[in-house]
Amino acid sequence: MRRPLWQATACILGLGLGLSGAHADGTRMPAKVLPSYTAECAACHTAYPPGMLPAKSWQRIMKGLDQHYGSDASLDAKTVAEIGQWLQTHAGTYKRVAEEPPQDRLTKSVWFERKHRKIEPAVWQLPSVKSAANCAACHTGTEQGRFDDDHLQRPAGLSARQSRAWND
Repeated sequence: MRRPLWQATACILGLGLGLSGAHADGTRMPAKVLPSYTAECAACHTAYPPGMLPAKSWQRIMKGLDQHYGSDASLDAKTVAEIGQWLQTHAGTYKRVAEEPPQDRLTKSVWFERKHRKIEPAVWQLPSVKSAANCAACHTGTEQGRFDDDHLQRPAGLSARQSRAWND
């Protein structure tokens, strides 16, 4: 009787570990972050974990750096190739990122909109937030690629009603 119970427990634990590994695929920063990615990309915005977008989105982003969401983020060819290869290697491959978001924007992805659906548009405009792309305004683990609910802080400037909604 003990052996089947042990096997069932081992199976459940194994499934749990497998799921946490799959979850980490997209939301966690890879263990070895490319220094040029941090230097070039994080100089202007959050260095998003590459698993948060599919490979095709990263390809288009890297090919359009001269018109990178309204800015010229051009880099030399060697750096583009290096960062592009790293992004391709670590791009998201799981169900959540299977669909390429409109304009290759994380903030327009189905999963992002679903996770943030209760946030009022006015919150994105707060001086402490500025835009939906400023993950660090609320997610304290952004640099490590931690975006779970356990690492949240209320952004400055929330109204009383918005603060109450934060707890929902």
